[in-house]
Amino acid sequence: MKEAMDKPNQNDDSWAESTPETWLELCMRFTPASIALAAVLTTVSSVGLTQRPDAQISPLSVEWQHVGATARKAGNFEAANDALETALAVDPRNRAAYVELAEVARAQGLQGKAIRLYREALLLDPSDVGALVGQGEAMVEKGAIAKAKENLAQARNACKSDCAAVNKLAAAIEKGPPATVLSAKEGVALPKSPETETP
Repeated sequence: MKEAMDKPNQNDDSWAESTPETWLELCMRFTPASIALAAVLTTVSSVGLTQRPDAQISPLSVEWQHVGATARKAGNFEAANDALETALAVDPRNRAAYVELAEVARAQGLQGKAIRLYREALLLDPSDVGALVGQGEAMVEKGAIAKAKENLAQARNACKSDCAAVNKLAAAIEKGPPATVLSAKEGVALPKSPETETP
């Protein structure tokens, strides 16, 4: 009887031997599918986070955005900057706040900063006609006509109804950059220093 107890069960041995293979087979069979499913879920959730509709923007952020827009229209650029940066701190998905902040930068003559801020808005919605046109106008003001034409093409494709802003950008491109930008690019001749005669 002791020998019978000491003798391992044949079924136990076969189960123990087949278990690693079974687990390995299961892992090999389901791991690629699990990875693919995880990747899809991650992508879907990240798209949902970055492309939040305007209706879901924090109301507090929208309030600060309106305060900033009012200050910009009044010419108080410092207060506008503060309010709009607060709006973005409350909700970084507030695309309209980026556009307003870019408008403030343009009004201050900071076209490079404005172009970057419009780009932030376009990352949230690449078909935002207002951001495309604003960025295009800032590019014209900076003298980057070729890039402004790219924005014009994108804005024309994205525009569905009121395209007055798109026509305004087309007119700005036709007119060309401001004279100050042209003279800066051409290089201003420096006055020659008077020659001094040596005795």
